[in-house]
Amino acid sequence: MEAGGLRFRRQRQVLFIFIFGGVSLAVSGFGRYSVTEETERGSFVVNLAKDLGIAEGELATRGARVVSDDNKQHLLLDSQTGDLLTNEKLDREKLCGSTEPCMLYFQILVDNPFQIYRAELRIRDINDHSPVFQDKEMVLKILENTAEGTIFRLERAQDSDGGLNGIQKYTINPSSFFHIKITDSDEGVIYPELVLDKALDWEEQQELRLTLTALDGGSPPRSGTTTIRIVVVDVNDNAPQFAEAQYETQVREDTPIGSLIVKVSAGDVDSGVYAEVSYSFFDASEDIRTTFQINPFSGEIVLKALLDYELIKSYKINIQAIDGGGLSARCTVSVEVLDTNDNPPELIMSSLSNYIEENSPETVLAVFRIRDRDSGENGKMVCHIQEDLPFLLKPSVENFYVLMTEGALDREGRAEYNITISVTDLGTPRLKTEHNIRVLVSDVNDNAPTFSQTSYTLFVPENNSPALHMGSVSATDRDSGSNAQVTYSLLPPQDPHLPLASLVSINADNGHLFALKSLDYEALRTFEFRVSAIDSGSPALSSEALVRVEVVDENDNSPFVLYPLQNGSAPCTELVPRAAEAGYLVTKVVAVDNDSGQNAWLSYQLLKATEPGLFSVWAHNGEVRTARLLSERDAAKHRLVVLVKDNGEPPMSTTVTLHVLLVDGFSQPYLPLPEVALDEAQADSLTIYLVIALASVSSLFLFSVLLFVGVRLCTRNRAASVGRCSVPEGHFPSHSMEVSGTGTLSHSYQYEVCLTGGSETSEFKFFNPIMPNIQAQGCERNNEENPNFRNSFGFNIQSKFC
Repeated sequence: MEAGGLRFRRQRQVLFIFIFGGVSLAVSGFGRYSVTEETERGSFVVNLAKDLGIAEGELATRGARVVSDDNKQHLLLDSQTGDLLTNEKLDREKLCGSTEPCMLYFQILVDNPFQIYRAELRIRDINDHSPVFQDKEMVLKILENTAEGTIFRLERAQDSDGGLNGIQKYTINPSSFFHIKITDSDEGVIYPELVLDKALDWEEQQELRLTLTALDGGSPPRSGTTTIRIVVVDVNDNAPQFAEAQYETQVREDTPIGSLIVKVSAGDVDSGVYAEVSYSFFDASEDIRTTFQINPFSGEIVLKALLDYELIKSYKINIQAIDGGGLSARCTVSVEVLDTNDNPPELIMSSLSNYIEENSPETVLAVFRIRDRDSGENGKMVCHIQEDLPFLLKPSVENFYVLMTEGALDREGRAEYNITISVTDLGTPRLKTEHNIRVLVSDVNDNAPTFSQTSYTLFVPENNSPALHMGSVSATDRDSGSNAQVTYSLLPPQDPHLPLASLVSINADNGHLFALKSLDYEALRTFEFRVSAIDSGSPALSSEALVRVEVVDENDNSPFVLYPLQNGSAPCTELVPRAAEAGYLVTKVVAVDNDSGQNAWLSYQLLKATEPGLFSVWAHNGEVRTARLLSERDAAKHRLVVLVKDNGEPPMSTTVTLHVLLVDGFSQPYLPLPEVALDEAQADSLTIYLVIALASVSSLFLFSVLLFVGVRLCTRNRAASVGRCSVPEGHFPSHSMEVSGTGTLSHSYQYEVCLTGGSETSEFKFFNPIMPNIQAQGCERNNEENPNFRNSFGFNIQSKFC
């Protein structure tokens, strides 16, 4: 990426170098507070509400919280009272080491509106550590001819405390040969130096012992001691000499263990054992001793542990060379650690909310800080999120960023987002850190239930059983949870006369509709009502749908005859003139059916008749008409039974009785008799007819016997074939004689009749009747048709004679 080409891209990708003001979020200046180390947990630091000018309750409502730069919870904010308290015992030496002053930087974050207050807490030191020498005993070899006033630098003591509680002076026990001198270094550290006050004499005293005491400035002061063992050395003319008094080298922090850092070299012009030089660290700190190692013979300094630029950027190592005679020389090695891009960026989350209500305006989801422990280009960072998400990444101060929504979110459109915050440094090679945030959009009751149909039509057969499941309505809600729980109910009908509560019920949970009682199509063919679906949100939302119930007809009603009336009163008699032609309209049966559709389609059929074939009924309109011409031989009174049947399944029917009276003309007065009188008259006349018929049959039988005897006598001499009635096959057509039952005979009979060809009296014989209708066949001679006649039993006999 070229210089100057880095831009904010929709404020999603940010290059952070330094940020000074001008940001869109409110940021306050520093607040400076202090606390003494080692105070108990819960110790009061400051009342932030008062210091920031915010009401006590407002801190809680605005979600105030405290975050530290090291992402550790050293402090605790009581949002109700506004008091800032310690969350643990603070150890200055552990937090800051020897750095003084020890500062703990933190931020106070508040929402609505979002603000960052920067603050620092100084941890005041207490004298809780005593000075400590690295060695319990220091050995110092001094030539006996060393001049008075010569200075010997001693190893200093270590004190974890700082400031006045650090080491302030060194002392030794009284001695006539030495005294202590204090020297300040460039780093602000004091060193003890031993000054020779009186020349030493090996012959008088070969060794001296002194006690070196280090005192800090605490109250009361703490101290640490070590023993200085001074060895008086016999004459050794020359001390070692280093080639350089100051060695400087640079080492990459990723240098492997065992690598050579630098080699120091010292020479001694003496000979023998006095020229043998050994190397060692002098007044080296614990960090130096654990990180580096020196070869005592070659002077090579090698790496003993991995370097970390972020912890220690440079080392100053004191090297001492000692010859065989005890004389020494010192030099300094300065090691500068070079930074490499070995630390990926860090993302420290200060506050995070994984849930956000839909339809909320711009809302802060997360506040975080990024940092890179590397320096230079290795420490520059780029922070961004995905482009296709409705979220913004806004930079603030102190490497802080705010993740917030661009606008209102719709849970029904998308209920979950996975946001990846990527932080990349500009080192070589580039290192990248990603942090994933799962954001769930919580539901708001902003969707009313929706029916699958705006209207429903249900078909229910009539005569249903109570509690019949008629059908169901269904509504869905795009919301979730309780906002999507739908309850169904019936709305009051618009028709006040419709007893909806006694007709229909609905299951409030699933929308099933039930018929509470048996429905009657003839009483209620259709009805409408509205159903409501309401969710459980707050406030609740609802919708309505129209339900139309169609009662399906069943064939449960027989046809009802309107005419002629069948009410048990005197029957209505239809008059038909005997001169009526075939097709004459006698009457019309009028019937209705309360059912509908094909269940109400009616057909008519002549079920019974006094004389079959005389009348006919039209099947579709119920008209009763004459089937042929009337004659004098037709009975005067006729009783017709008409069947009226619907087209249902199964079909239902009813019958109607018609009385028809044949009259010669409408001019003669006729008054129908009551039903009872007619029956009695018929009974009397039938008796008379039977008597007359019996006498006639008896007379006819006697006459026939006599006639038969006479004929036999006359034809005795004829051929045998002439003596009986013979009709060549196929010469005459077959004829029948119909006998209609009247009076006490309820069936019609047909007889076969055979007439002799030579009989002048038209003699005929009756053969066995054929039930119920028997064809009467006769021999026809002159194709002359005799008129109909009625026998004594009331039979209408129609025959043709030969």
